[in-house]
Amino acid sequence: MAQTKRTIKKYPNRRLYDTEISSYITLEEVRQLVLDNEDFEVRDAKSGEDLTRSVLLQIISEHEDKGQPMLSPQLLSQIIRFYGDSLQGFMGPYLERSLQVFLDQQTQFRSQLNSLMGQTPWNTLNDLTERNMAAFQAMQRGLMDTAAQVMPTPPGGARGGKKSG
Repeated sequence: MAQTKRTIKKYPNRRLYDTEISSYITLEEVRQLVLDNEDFEVRDAKSGEDLTRSVLLQIISEHEDKGQPMLSPQLLSQIIRFYGDSLQGFMGPYLERSLQVFLDQQTQFRSQLNSLMGQTPWNTLNDLTERNMAAFQAMQRGLMDTAAQVMPTPPGGARGGKKSG
């Protein structure tokens, strides 16, 4: 069964109305739809014009104004320079592919990190402790073997005894 796009209507008073839940929602709730991978579109309530991009840009703008921004002034300037350039049509798809590669690598890294960590941090800590203990015991055996080779055995096999005269 094909899932239809969720429609959000934007009214002249800048309010957003989610037709799926029959309720007004905030920009933060639209952001949550993005985070939840919901397929939606924002339409002007009167004209039906697609306003999805402008609402998404508004969310980005609000998040850039608070906290630590992701988009530096240099990056934004470079993007602006591409508007009207002969390569403008290539820039959007290029950025989409680049971001998708980054996300794929991030997923792969997290997967590798999770498999490295095992079920719990305790498993990793126990494995590390066992390896360190085995290495320490091997080192002790090596020292004892070396010491036995370096130290001569006294006549008669006894160590530390008095010489008889």
